[in-house]
Amino acid sequence: MAKAKKSSETPLMKQYNAIKARYPGALLLFRVGDFYETFGEDAIKASKVLDIVLTKRANGSASHIELAGFPHHSLDAYLPRLVRAGNRVAICDQLEDPKSVKGIVKRGVTELVTPGLSMNDNVLEQRRNNFLASIHYDEKACGVSFLDLSTGEFLVSEGSVDYIEKLVQGFQPSEIIYSKAEKARFEKSFGNNYINFHLEDWIFSTEYGYEKLTRHFSTNNLKGYGVEEMKLGIIAAGAVLFYLEETEHKEVKHIGQLSRIDEQQYVWLDKFTIRNLELIHPSQSDGTALIDIMDNTQTPMGSRLLRKWMVLPLKNKEQIERRLNTVEAFIEEDDLLNEVNVYLKQIGDLERLISKVATGRINPRELGQLKKSLSQIKPIKEELKKSSNPIFAQHLDQLNECEALLTNIDAGLKDDAPINATQGNIIKDGVNEELDELRKLAFSGKDYLKGIQERETERTGISSLKIAYNKVFGYYLEVTNAHKDKVPEEWIRKQTLVNAERYITEELKVYEEKILNAEGQIFVIEQRLYLELVSFATEYIEVIQQNARTIASLDCLTSFAYLAKRNSYVKPVITDEYLLDIKEGRHPVIEQNMPPEEDYIPNDVYLDDQSQQIMIITGPNMAGKSALLRQTALIVLMAQMGCFVPAGYARVGLVDKVFTRVGASDNLSRGESTFMVEMTETASILNNLSNRSLVLMDEIGRGTSTYDGISIAWSIVEYLHNHESYKAKTLFATHYHELNELTNDLPRVKNFNVAVKELENKIIFIRKLQAGGSEHSFGIHVAQLAGMPNQVVIRANTILKHLEADKLSENEREKLAEVPSSQFQLNLFESDPRFEQVMKLLRAIDINTISPVEALLKVNEMKEVLKGKS
Repeated sequence: MAKAKKSSETPLMKQYNAIKARYPGALLLFRVGDFYETFGEDAIKASKVLDIVLTKRANGSASHIELAGFPHHSLDAYLPRLVRAGNRVAICDQLEDPKSVKGIVKRGVTELVTPGLSMNDNVLEQRRNNFLASIHYDEKACGVSFLDLSTGEFLVSEGSVDYIEKLVQGFQPSEIIYSKAEKARFEKSFGNNYINFHLEDWIFSTEYGYEKLTRHFSTNNLKGYGVEEMKLGIIAAGAVLFYLEETEHKEVKHIGQLSRIDEQQYVWLDKFTIRNLELIHPSQSDGTALIDIMDNTQTPMGSRLLRKWMVLPLKNKEQIERRLNTVEAFIEEDDLLNEVNVYLKQIGDLERLISKVATGRINPRELGQLKKSLSQIKPIKEELKKSSNPIFAQHLDQLNECEALLTNIDAGLKDDAPINATQGNIIKDGVNEELDELRKLAFSGKDYLKGIQERETERTGISSLKIAYNKVFGYYLEVTNAHKDKVPEEWIRKQTLVNAERYITEELKVYEEKILNAEGQIFVIEQRLYLELVSFATEYIEVIQQNARTIASLDCLTSFAYLAKRNSYVKPVITDEYLLDIKEGRHPVIEQNMPPEEDYIPNDVYLDDQSQQIMIITGPNMAGKSALLRQTALIVLMAQMGCFVPAGYARVGLVDKVFTRVGASDNLSRGESTFMVEMTETASILNNLSNRSLVLMDEIGRGTSTYDGISIAWSIVEYLHNHESYKAKTLFATHYHELNELTNDLPRVKNFNVAVKELENKIIFIRKLQAGGSEHSFGIHVAQLAGMPNQVVIRANTILKHLEADKLSENEREKLAEVPSSQFQLNLFESDPRFEQVMKLLRAIDINTISPVEALLKVNEMKEVLKGKS
């Protein structure tokens, strides 16, 4: 922003520039009267993002400056748009009443809203966390911390750079902070995929991070959180707390614990796998991700938890079985499932509501929502108690009915409380005597005045007495001249008219003062009583956060139960064996998107470490190889999430890592071709194998020449089979039929193919996996199905026949070149453009109207077409 010389600036602009200088990089919303204004470059940016008018204003003797603004009451509408555009927004408010100040009003930034730090419902997505991430590197490893300010969830982890990149991709933070010195390294890892902000290097130190965390949690050490040895994670988490202070977020009582993400507890899903399996985001904008199929949750907390379960599948057999057994119990007790679901639907966002309580941002209507949500816990507990299944005992123990809080809110808060506390009418009648009296004054004034008038008329005998009001005298008694002699001595005359006189009394003046001040006093008392309610609720922060976690877990598990019932899923058997046995497995997403008249073709997959470690799967494109690979991984992940799976039977030996190399995805913006991306992902797999890994590889080597591709694919299969330490279970789909030969030398490699039927030189996809390798890829048929021009298809068939004849010597290649590309043979099985043209002519004939002569002419025209003359 071009600044004028300070000496020539207006006082307002001097104040603006001083505040702006303290928040570099932030768009400053500057409160001026009833508007939030932006100036200079901020105004130019705001006008574009918000589509508001850009103008200019005078700046003393300095040059005019750009200006754009909007009414202060529209902040909730405009702020989200600025933040979603990637802006850090500093909100500068008036800190004193302009009416009581001479000169410039004191102003200050009350909040700095960033994409990763917001409590605004219009900025937040209800069913997704809004994480701020902090990353810190050392030479070989990396630490990360995630904070969702809106829920209070604070997480920390550390590990290899690959592991942290995978966590970041799974958690999808809205903003990432890091040290200025690590800018190049950050950009190498994440490019421009995330909104980011770098802080000064001194913030990222072990001592500073440790001190920030222990002070925040009021502890001497961090052993109780299990993160004492996570030095890099501690540094990252400390930077998060620093950033909170810098952005004026000081009321953070709801951030009550630091949770460790332990790499050893969860299945390793590298960043490629999360993308390739389309767990959270579909590869196409109009596609369907696994989360879209699985998320039947009723509460925002449940939906957010389900996302975490999806990117962090469990490795602990007991924990998995506890979830599976709970799902099974809900399925077996249908009435319980339905009743619990009814109550879950009535529960709002407990996590974010109690966070608003902690930060003092909850409005009266939201406090009512908190009450309504908490009131569902008692009936949920009663339903769970009806079950004889002990599996629900843990949930029962973790749910607190918060009776005292509910009683307090119910006694004090009106059922129809408004959104804005300043609107009044928040507190129930009968809570405060003074408030009740003031309300009677403010809202029952006519009755009170009528009572005074009737009493004084009876006392004085003045039949024409009336009470009125004007701005000069306030409330007064008016007496006609005929009754002046009846006026009591204590009445004070204020005005003489032609036909009457006006008087005031001490009682009227007291009443007037009361009624004129009543609304202001009502506001003050209601605010005090409301803040007392909110303050009482802050004592329940930890309890309600635990309720929210338990409700979210129940929500996910009931969602799994409905999913299993609706789609005929089965309970997987979880075992410590090194095997995977799936019978009649189905792809959970594809089967839901099938046309109603089509059935999904299920398939069996068996892998172990003794006899069938690697399945080589051949078959034509479009036959379903890729779907089979993906469905196998999804079934395993769903099982280890604790969900029933789309299969007739599933026995899942615990998997600790899932690797996928499926689909082509160029990274041209970073100078990487399809083949380079493919090799990078494959290298990552081969360098991180374990004995319990599940590896899915699809069409490895297709991005290079045929012989290079075959050689690479062959070598990879050998490497996986002959690995000295690990026998990773592998599905290897390929169009290189030469790989079928691997079974001759590698005993744990078995050949399979996805069946097709060939009928009249056309193919029908059966999509059934069967033993044995396929010798044909049917690529030309697929090209024909895709709408390739007939000339291209016929030419390709001609070349293929010569190639298949005897693998072409140099001399034969020369002969092939001599085959005329324009030579087309008409037969019953191959499409000929001349034949197609004849068919077109035949279809156009109307046999009911054509004359004999016209028919002969048409026959002649068709003959000419077949001769190639037309």
